[in-house]
Amino acid sequence: MKIGELARRSGLSAHTIRYYERIGLLPPAGRGASGQRDYDASILVWIAFLERLKATGMPIRERLRYAALRERGGGTEDERSALLERHRDRVRAHICELQASLLVLDHKIAGYSAGKERTRQHDAEAEFRREPAGSRKAGTR
Repeated sequence: MKIGELARRSGLSAHTIRYYERIGLLPPAGRGASGQRDYDASILVWIAFLERLKATGMPIRERLRYAALRERGGGTEDERSALLERHRDRVRAHICELQASLLVLDHKIAGYSAGKERTRQHDAEAEFRREPAGSRKAGTR
């Protein structure tokens, strides 16, 4: 498939695809008779995996390391696995931080909701206690 089709199917721009190829995240594309890049559809699975690593916060230098190990092939499985395990541990820690932050946000939002209810109750009670205009005696402040 040509780079435009790959861009459309992967969600990456053609510029990003060329950049990823230039820095080594993507293997060099084959070239057709016209000299244009010609990608195999299997590259979509690799791009999707790279995008997952990116979305979970893996630094580009680690993605490059993983890509280089993958390119070397057999015998690098232990290193690749260790790299992914370290990243998984960081992702899990980040998820725990996000869950703790979410609890704080939920608590804060609940406090605002409770405050609105207290305000509504106070306003209703004040309305009930309010004396009609002009019924107060002079000098009773």
